Amino acid sequence: MSAPLEIRSMSRAELDQLVDWAAREGWNPGLHDAELFWATDPEAFVAAELEGELIGGGAITSYAGEFGFMGFFIVRPAFRGRGLGDQLWHARRDRLLARLRPGAAIGMDGVFAMQDYYAKGGFRFSHRNLRFRAEIGTPLAAEDDEVLPLAGFAFDEVLAYDRSCFPAPRSNFLRGWIAQPDALALGCRRNGRLAGFGVIRRCLEGCKIGPLFADDANAAEALYTGLANFALGGPLFLDAPENNPLAMALVRRHAMLEVFGCARMYLGTPAPVADGRIFGVATFELG
Repeated sequence: MSAPLEIRSMSRAELDQLVDWAAREGWNPGLHDAELFWATDPEAFVAAELEGELIGGGAITSYAGEFGFMGFFIVRPAFRGRGLGDQLWHARRDRLLARLRPGAAIGMDGVFAMQDYYAKGGFRFSHRNLRFRAEIGTPLAAEDDEVLPLAGFAFDEVLAYDRSCFPAPRSNFLRGWIAQPDALALGCRRNGRLAGFGVIRRCLEGCKIGPLFADDANAAEALYTGLANFALGGPLFLDAPENNPLAMALVRRHAMLEVFGCARMYLGTPAPVADGRIFGVATFELG
């Protein structure tokens, strides 16, 4: 008989391996994703070990016990098709449920091919989050709205705005995300208040915008323009929710090409968010 699969907590060094596997899968991680993800929730990372060898892993992030997110689910190619991924996925789901308060929901962005499998595990489809790509060859013209470095806004104001677009507070994640190296974070100010914000970070290939949250199309356009110029000379990626028509209009306006996508699914019912403010999600891995 073969040795049983051991499912356990992942070490910080093993998270680096997981990010490396993600890069090989074409997920194009950010340059500092591993350290930022670990700082958000060190207990979120689950390893699958077979006969002393790391063969898979994933994240089960808890946001203050109020909302969970499953992501970063990878099994090494040589170990696929043997039911090991099924064991790991169900163990991760059950471990995350145990980390949350009773009744708290779990979200995930799953590849379309796995949507039926996740549905069997209790997840219900919400909408599609689609990855778009643009080549930024020349600077984009500035918009009229007042766009400033996000550091010029009070963190509590940024956190409150983020909370309107995400089902739970995520201050640990947000503090690191908006201050990370090789990145730019901008806010849009209107009538003395924050009307949206966005972050762009350098990745193995080009740059990704995420999140991109805004009151309306004009604020989103102003933020997109400021952020996109950070990616000048290379490709730019944006993960936009299909259930926001204004987000779809933005990617069409900039002739962005759809290159990938995920199904946003939920186990349970998450707290409501302002879908009309969400022009780009932060990350498929942590929500």
